[in-house]
Amino acid sequence: MTSVTACRTGIVADSAVMARDFSTVGVIGLGTMGAGIAEVFARNGIAVVAIEKSEALLEHGRETITHSTDRAVSHGKLDEDGRRDLLARITYATDLRALEDVSLVVEAVVEHLDVKRALFAELDTIVAPDAVLATNTSSLSVTELSAAAGHADRVIGLHFFNPAPVQEFAEVIRTVVTDKQVIDDVVELARRLGKNPVVAGDRAGFIANALLFGYLNHAASMFESQYASREDIDASMRFGCGYPMGPLALLDLIGLDTAYEILETMYRQSRDRLHAPAPVLKQMVSAGLLGRKTGRGLYTYDAPGSPAVVDDATTPSTDAAAQLVRPVATVGVVGTGTMATGIVEVFAMAGYDVVFVGRGEDRTGAVVSRITKSLDRSVAKGRLDETAKEAVLGRLRPSTSRQDLAGVDIVVEAVAEDLAVKRELFADLDTICKPGAILATTTSSLPVIECASATSRPGDVVGMHFFNPAPVMKLVEVVSTVATSAAVAETVRALCSAVGKHAVSCGDRAGFIVNALLFPYLNDAVRMLQDHYASADDIDVAMKQGCRLPMGPFELLDVVGNDVSLAIQRTLFAEFREPGWAPAPLLEHLVTAGYLGRKTGRGFRTYDHA
Repeated sequence: MTSVTACRTGIVADSAVMARDFSTVGVIGLGTMGAGIAEVFARNGIAVVAIEKSEALLEHGRETITHSTDRAVSHGKLDEDGRRDLLARITYATDLRALEDVSLVVEAVVEHLDVKRALFAELDTIVAPDAVLATNTSSLSVTELSAAAGHADRVIGLHFFNPAPVQEFAEVIRTVVTDKQVIDDVVELARRLGKNPVVAGDRAGFIANALLFGYLNHAASMFESQYASREDIDASMRFGCGYPMGPLALLDLIGLDTAYEILETMYRQSRDRLHAPAPVLKQMVSAGLLGRKTGRGLYTYDAPGSPAVVDDATTPSTDAAAQLVRPVATVGVVGTGTMATGIVEVFAMAGYDVVFVGRGEDRTGAVVSRITKSLDRSVAKGRLDETAKEAVLGRLRPSTSRQDLAGVDIVVEAVAEDLAVKRELFADLDTICKPGAILATTTSSLPVIECASATSRPGDVVGMHFFNPAPVMKLVEVVSTVATSAAVAETVRALCSAVGKHAVSCGDRAGFIVNALLFPYLNDAVRMLQDHYASADDIDVAMKQGCRLPMGPFELLDVVGNDVSLAIQRTLFAEFREPGWAPAPLLEHLVTAGYLGRKTGRGFRTYDHA
């Protein structure tokens, strides 16, 4: 009884503490981030004292805010009166002593520890004892910065995302000495600013960058090794995962120097080799090729600061568009599951006659039924008329005999993801299919060469990895083995284009492009949860709102299926032997417990199947 009373008394005492009055704040540094942060405060009725170290930089910051608010007015997000009031709330100065009466200072100066520490030491002598000192650092230790201030308990991280006036997410970073009331007050302030804040501990990269930059670094390494072109790497993640930008284009937007510094900071703290910056990043930074801001990085731009990409020496020629080197008039599909059904529909919709083979008439009939329902939905939405629908259905040739594939020009198998099953199928197709027919596998993780070696024609075997649902997803990974004929690979790329898909080319190794980039990132998220650094909800919010990803990692894992995810992660680890890619124990435990995600009603979250 005593402990309950004491607990209640503590709650009352905490709630009795008055929150700070953040009516006037200071922002130091008016680069892109600082100017955006100042605008956010002023937009929400808070007076801002904006500081830069020179009149020229101060004027540049003023112009940045003016142009940003001009755009807001032109887009209807702000009216003229609101814009005028917003600008009137911001005063400008070059002397830090102008901050002596503010209740909060947010610094957004250059990402150098010594510079920030010196700034915090000076601020500690200027602002009131109860004023909060916040850093917008994206990677440096907030604890190290706080050590430079005489009152370390009032120092906190308040990490906005770029562009600050648009991004709804903010990370509030606590140190081991940050006062709880400071944390509560800053969280409440972030909400007042229209942000969705999450609180995290002080470790390199925090939530969003810790997950994002491991993925970006892997993409840079993939490009550096010439496994795939920069265009194909970026297209893979845009079309295969629905990401708003490809990883290499995003690196250029962030700035290769900034990315390098963040990765270096993460590596120094974690000693994880996967955070060691890819050598290509260091080389480009040393050469001054920093991305969009310098006009050249991993891509080339028409001017410094411009988003417009222009051709350079490595840009694929438009004259090199893939051609149907081998004629393709009829298509065969083996399998009757979801993926096989979608592939049949894709080819039939594109005007190809499709022979599809299943193990019984009930299964092939189910394929026709599912495609009919899909076409009916398209008719109902006005995307298709009845005549076109009947034409598509007329191209379907269901069969229960593989012998009916003898005359097709290409066979796409979509059977169980079991190597023994696939090898038996390819050996059989080798004896059935006509000379010159292409044999393709939709495997997402198994070695394509294993399928090819089961035939007497390995040059005709290729990977053709569709994404689910095949009628909707635009990407196809065209996977060439060491034996695949160049004519076969080119024909398959051209065929993808003919059916409305975007083909990317890569070699035959675990994960290809998309899964090799996606699943280590998902595994990192599981480790972060496993370490109790952040909750699944906070991690999902961070990646959706902070990085604009269509789904958070735990949402995606539960959709994909934790068993599927574990199998892919094990395949990646087995091939690359990278310690950081070993499946997170938490993922293995969930699978062992049968918590596979949405399909079982429980995974990282619990679902109502009623």
